[in-house]
Amino acid sequence: MDAENKLQNEGQSLEAQVKAFFDSAPPLNSSHEITQKLNQFIQRNSSSSARRIVCVTSGGTTAPLEQRCVRYVDNFSSGHRGATSTEYFLKAGYAVIFLYRRGSFQPFCRSLPEDPLLECFEPTNDLNIQVRKDYSEAVKSAIVDYHTAVAGGHLLKLPFGTIFEYLQMLQIIGISMRCIGQRAMFYLAAAVSDYYVPWKDMLETDSSILLKKANAALEKYKMHAVVANELSTRKEQVVVTTGVDNITVLRDNSEPANDVEKPLIKLLSERHATYIEDSGR
Repeated sequence: MDAENKLQNEGQSLEAQVKAFFDSAPPLNSSHEITQKLNQFIQRNSSSSARRIVCVTSGGTTAPLEQRCVRYVDNFSSGHRGATSTEYFLKAGYAVIFLYRRGSFQPFCRSLPEDPLLECFEPTNDLNIQVRKDYSEAVKSAIVDYHTAVAGGHLLKLPFGTIFEYLQMLQIIGISMRCIGQRAMFYLAAAVSDYYVPWKDMLETDSSILLKKANAALEKYKMHAVVANELSTRKEQVVVTTGVDNITVLRDNSEPANDVEKPLIKLLSERHATYIEDSGR
């Protein structure tokens, strides 16, 4: 009886921990859209056939330390096993829900170099782009196999970043796959954090100390300028502080393709030229 009571208490404790995690997690963005995609995918692969469906998780999760996250603890995983296993599941006749870390290894890319876009293609004399001969077969195979899986409705890719996103999405997938019973499989190849900081306990970014820290860095490291930005507006504006003045650099939003880096580099280039000229006097 003691052993039975112990197991029961452990089960209740685990349930309480799971509930505490999901209660503390920030709301998942696009949860409705994810649920819709899953239901459509599962319906497509279960209505007209007895196709088995596997959820493959891949890559590592991050455990954020701040609500506007700059610092986090990362569980390393290249995602190679999950991505490669996805290929073999597809060949075995499964439909695959590929839950992967953004930026991790992708299915059908094993034979491609680390930077496939820049290394596999080259410009032609007439300013068009072609696949380099060394990679032509690998690129053709990757594209054909990937599009065959997607067009056939047998591969659904869902990206995650944090431990909160991962577990909330995994929960949605589990609920969605209940309807297919024993034809469901979970192949959990992701490297998952075994710790997290509750959302309400996280540090919050204090924008008021941004320039104070930038000026402290100028003094400590004897630099000529520091580029400072807040995470939430980093693509729209930065502040260049020199110890003498603070210059706000804004993105020209008249064109969507414009970057804040364009006026930033123009300013730094001009300041550098002035510095060289003044040093020669």
